[in-house]
Amino acid sequence: MKTTCIIVEDIQIAADFLRKFCEKSELIEVKGHFLNAEDALEFLDENKVDLIFLDIEMPGASGFELLDRLTYSPRIVLTTSKTEYAFDAFQYNVNDYLKKPFTYKRFMEAIQKIQAATPGQAIPSGAAPPSADMEFLFIKAEDKLIKIKKDDILFLESMRDYVKFVTAGKSYITYSTLKNMEEKLIGQNFLKVHRSYIVNITKIEDIRGNTIYVQGSQIPVGKAHKDELVGRLNIL
Repeated sequence: MKTTCIIVEDIQIAADFLRKFCEKSELIEVKGHFLNAEDALEFLDENKVDLIFLDIEMPGASGFELLDRLTYSPRIVLTTSKTEYAFDAFQYNVNDYLKKPFTYKRFMEAIQKIQAATPGQAIPSGAAPPSADMEFLFIKAEDKLIKIKKDDILFLESMRDYVKFVTAGKSYITYSTLKNMEEKLIGQNFLKVHRSYIVNITKIEDIRGNTIYVQGSQIPVGKAHKDELVGRLNIL
């Protein structure tokens, strides 16, 4: 099954370039091209796609403003000629960042990364396997990008417009939402157990009633998440 996408780009030649690469790959189906964020959002209110190729600087709302207004979480590949947006790209947890002009090879690297991280989608023949850096996240905290090994994360806690990453040795606070973090972490070892918490289930020490205990921290289990938690644990 092909990955569906839209292209949000105000320069027609750049959009045509992207469409050509999508067609050449035979992996991406372009559902539409939009010259501004408002028209793209109107389309996305009625239609869902797997992936958005998103320019940042456009007339009207910027690409980042579009991300703020999305009601669901497709994969995002930012396309821009300016490198100064890289930090903001990490903050929004986009899947890849393509600096214009980019080659077909670099385009395919982005697509392979997305498909490798998406359950149920095949990696194209000849594609490289997920690299070792997939075991890490980079988060913007303390005025720098900090690399955190996923296995070191005990849990994440929502703090309104911020998220706290808790490891055994230190906690880090980044400007983001738990919803954004779900896209990066929910999988084999991570599970949302409460509207305010995602936990690394391999770090759970014990569960008493509706409370998870992880290295001295107590994490509540929401009613809506309890059945999934029980299903994911190896209970004998």
